[in-house]
Amino acid sequence: MENIILNNGIEMPLLGFGVFQIPGTKECEQAVNDAIEIGYRLIDTASSYKNEQAVGNAIKSSNVPREDFFITSKLWVQDTGYEKTKAAFYKTLDLLQLDFLDLYLIHQPMGDIYGSWRAMQDLINEGKIKAIGVANFHPDRIMDLKINSGLTPAVNQIETHPFLQQVDTQKFLGENNIQIQSWGPFAEGKNNLFQNGVLAAIGNKYNKTVAQIVLRWLMQRGVVAIPKSVRKERMLENFDIFNFELAADDLEVIATLDRGASLFFDHRDPNMVRWLSEHKID
Repeated sequence: MENIILNNGIEMPLLGFGVFQIPGTKECEQAVNDAIEIGYRLIDTASSYKNEQAVGNAIKSSNVPREDFFITSKLWVQDTGYEKTKAAFYKTLDLLQLDFLDLYLIHQPMGDIYGSWRAMQDLINEGKIKAIGVANFHPDRIMDLKINSGLTPAVNQIETHPFLQQVDTQKFLGENNIQIQSWGPFAEGKNNLFQNGVLAAIGNKYNKTVAQIVLRWLMQRGVVAIPKSVRKERMLENFDIFNFELAADDLEVIATLDRGASLFFDHRDPNMVRWLSEHKID
């Protein structure tokens, strides 16, 4: 596994396993068990996914030492604010059955993020979190948080895939020593990604699948990815990307797929802000 170094010196795997939209305790626990068996050590969950306990069960039942894992969870909008963040964090920690998190993210750029950020800094000082970051933050929100808090996020987890490549945002994040992480690396199959002719042709050159090409492309860009699957053969396929390298001309071709817009929703849309802010997870 290849790692990157976050801005506080913590190592983070470039490839992990996400559990978004894996329902049910048994199904999620089995999926994480399979992922751990294959070799995934970065496991990404969130309070809004409602599967932290299943993730914790799988981690606890594995024979892998805790220090070999990199566990991420996220704070939901209604839990923002200093005191509520502390309470939500300890609930997450209890469900995961862990003594600390490797990374804790503010899930959406909404609510009292500044109170949350102060709480998360205190949790770092208390040894409960190794690194803190954000998700779905545009560069202006990142800069505002950085300037007004005095602490730069370690990670920004954002929609990143061949149809939304986030080149300018990655440049901004790099200039500010913030690691970009992709959610939805396969665009959840939108735009027929898995049947895309450009990606399939490149895959044929290397005897690799479209999914493997996408993950290798992200890796070579230095983007952390957390693909999700409940099928063990797909997890194995996604993990088999360390034995080849895409040529420069392949990267140039993939760059032509960028449409520069989200395939899901706009975090600056007032209606979406309202929906996310009112969307309770309990």
